[in-house]
Amino acid sequence: MGGFFGVASKTDCVADLFYGTAYHSHLGTMRGGLATIGAGGFTRVIHDITNSQFRSKFEDDLEKMRGTLGIGVISDYEDQPLIIGSHLGTYAIVTVGRILNLDKLAAEAFRGRTTHFSEMGGAGINPTELVATLINREDNFAEGIRRAQDVIEGSCSLLLLAEDAIYAARDRLGRTPVVIGRKQDAFAATLETCALANLDYEVDRYLGPGETVRITPDGVETLTHPGDESQICAFLWVYYGFPASCYEGINVEVVRNRCGAALARADDCQIDLVAGIPDSGTGHAIGYANGSGVAYGRPFVKYTPTWPRSFMPQEQRVRDLVARMKLIPIRELIHGKRVLFCEDSIVRGTQLRDTIRRLFDYGAREVHMRPACPPLVHGCKFLNFSRSKSALDLAARKAIKEIEGEDDKYLDDYADPGSHRHAVMVDRIRGQLGLTSLKYQKLDDLVAAIGLPKSRLCTYCWDGVESSCRQLRLLPETPEPAAEPAGPM
Repeated sequence: MGGFFGVASKTDCVADLFYGTAYHSHLGTMRGGLATIGAGGFTRVIHDITNSQFRSKFEDDLEKMRGTLGIGVISDYEDQPLIIGSHLGTYAIVTVGRILNLDKLAAEAFRGRTTHFSEMGGAGINPTELVATLINREDNFAEGIRRAQDVIEGSCSLLLLAEDAIYAARDRLGRTPVVIGRKQDAFAATLETCALANLDYEVDRYLGPGETVRITPDGVETLTHPGDESQICAFLWVYYGFPASCYEGINVEVVRNRCGAALARADDCQIDLVAGIPDSGTGHAIGYANGSGVAYGRPFVKYTPTWPRSFMPQEQRVRDLVARMKLIPIRELIHGKRVLFCEDSIVRGTQLRDTIRRLFDYGAREVHMRPACPPLVHGCKFLNFSRSKSALDLAARKAIKEIEGEDDKYLDDYADPGSHRHAVMVDRIRGQLGLTSLKYQKLDDLVAAIGLPKSRLCTYCWDGVESSCRQLRLLPETPEPAAEPAGPM
């Protein structure tokens, strides 16, 4: 997924930029980058952070970075920030999201025979460079960003560092957050609000869907007003977000506690201990323990100093090794116990299967699992939260294929927690994982825990429902059909 941080300050911004960007490292990606503009022009540094902490890679670069304006990024795959020369001037740009129609937009750009892409890697065209190409077609940054948001299908939030200001834009349906922070002598733009507190910023406001602002050390100017519809990723609260962060003013840890309490209310399991798979499962488990009255404990502890997040490595064998090595069991809290684990979700289930087997190896009488969200029936189309190469990587879709012979039959039925097919699928997953019992969170309870209307959340990976508005806003030359009453998708 990735994250970014930008600073416009009346004094040197580098320290705030460095630490603010570092506070996005939990997003578990592979590249880090910083760019500043000072008296000598733009300075940019990019490092591979796959197996090293962001701070350790960038500390030696800070001496050569100066300026009152800067942007930083933790990126999924591509190198960022990019430095772009154009008729709008020289600027740096970073993006977060996923462009579904990237190949189509690139082909359209090539038709003019005046466009080329230079940031080519193994994955093809750099999405951030494509966004810059779209911006460069217009007369100013505000119009260029608006055009990019109009034609991009999927999601794209961005920071653009010009010579005199930072432009921040939230993607058209608000799938990722963009938040403005302020203190006496500076303004910041961030994806994670947890980056603000220790740098003495306060949340000024949350950008709305599709909103673009221009940020200087003196203030924030709205250039494009927000749209009416949002589809913020609900998985941010369940898993991706840091516990100290807030989205739409709603704290992550509070939501996880409410998710766990909802799981407890819907459960009658007789257990001795409630635990969470660290780290994101911990908040859910605390909520379950408080709601059920059963003691919370830590039969596994996480060794964090040298191990990255287990979904980062591309190879499944390496992911499984990381997951195993960083969780250390405590036999005294496992042996003879009926243990219930809360987890944020079950994606592939491969790492979880090994964790469950180890619990039984250490003498657990029973092992129960309560994921904080429903089964993942659809792969994420918009933010790359799961690095699955196909839907069959998902535990739910594997189970459906085993039951039906095909992985894409009766998906609505399998997503319905009241259906017979759903029950059969859950029992199949339970058996594959070796659990004593498995019971998923219901989507209605998850939505209630977040506290926003379902219409404002993206729940596609659980129920396959997309926004009621068009995923791609067509350009003016393509007329809209005659007005008719809108129906549900």
